[in-house]
Amino acid sequence: MIRALINLYILILIADVILSYLPQYRSTVWGQKIKKMADFTLSPIRRYLPPDLPFDISPLIVFLGLRMIMFLW
Repeated sequence: MIRALINLYILILIADVILSYLPQYRSTVWGQKIKKMADFTLSPIRRYLPPDLPFDISPLIVFLGLRMIMFLW
């Protein structure tokens, strides 16, 4: 059950990354909901990352953290 929820959240993170490259879908209702769900874990990570990085690596950090939790579970 927990693995299924983690896999679902990983899919939400992937959808958020894809939506970041498609600006025409960011303002849709479902696009905003995906962004809100993904920012739940991405925002705290972004606070600790330096702002001058060339790209956002917070989804990668959260993804690796979730995979580690799945491995240990």
